[in-house]
Amino acid sequence: MPIKEALKTMRQQVDAGLEAVMLKPEGLLSDHIEAMRYSLFAGGKRVRPILCLATAQALGTNNAALLTAACSLELIHTYSLIHDDLPAMDNDDLRRGKPTNHKIYGEAQAILAGDGLLTLAFELLTSEKISNFLTGREQVRLISVIAQAVGSRGMVGGQAIDIASEEKDIPFSTLRFIHCCKTGALITASVQAGAIIAGANQEQFALLTKYGENIGLAFQIIDDILNVEGTAEQLGKAAGSDAKRGKATYPDFFGLELSRAKAGEAVANAVSALSGFDKRADFLRELAEYLLVRKK
Repeated sequence: MPIKEALKTMRQQVDAGLEAVMLKPEGLLSDHIEAMRYSLFAGGKRVRPILCLATAQALGTNNAALLTAACSLELIHTYSLIHDDLPAMDNDDLRRGKPTNHKIYGEAQAILAGDGLLTLAFELLTSEKISNFLTGREQVRLISVIAQAVGSRGMVGGQAIDIASEEKDIPFSTLRFIHCCKTGALITASVQAGAIIAGANQEQFALLTKYGENIGLAFQIIDDILNVEGTAEQLGKAAGSDAKRGKATYPDFFGLELSRAKAGEAVANAVSALSGFDKRADFLRELAEYLLVRKK
């Protein structure tokens, strides 16, 4: 199946899973839950949950715990987007081609919508939908891997340094730290989550972690390039926003062509990490290559 069709099929699977676990807007909490649903179902690539699903399937596993964990990853990702868009953060008006959450519901409700999504994610991770398929030790490991990727040593920490670095002349090592934490950590954890659910051995887990780290880096480099070259229509958000906010990017350090080459190198490293896996990992290989040519 061509990669675009496979991605569409998996996105539909994730969307159905999200609809099944997401709260319905009822009673006194109706407006709050509607704000959560607004951003969750505003469209999106669903890259993180797809990576979770595809990694486990590459190891021959597909069960209810897998989709539940995948959905938790998208809840976390959506929370991060809502908070990133806030005036105190990146101050964006558009996300996925629609007004950002705070533009519709106000800043306070947007913050709470993000908080609600993050908390619901960990409610899912502790639920019987996962414990019915994993041992207690495996479930704790799954939760720990995701929590570390999301917290101060991962996504939150990366965002903190990103904001603190605006309008500053930072070394490349700081930019690499920002990219690996702010974007790469949750992408890597998505791969690791699938590996844990599938019962990957130590060697498989290490190789899949290398795959995740490299596609996370490639994903962010391409994002940096698209922010320079893309249009608001393509991206679903303002183009050129990194430069306006004084954010350091790969094109700032290396220019567009060398940045593309570095993204290609990261993808090659990701594919190389899968050399010992059979054809069930072909989707992961194709997805890595697809990241280089995406336009949004």
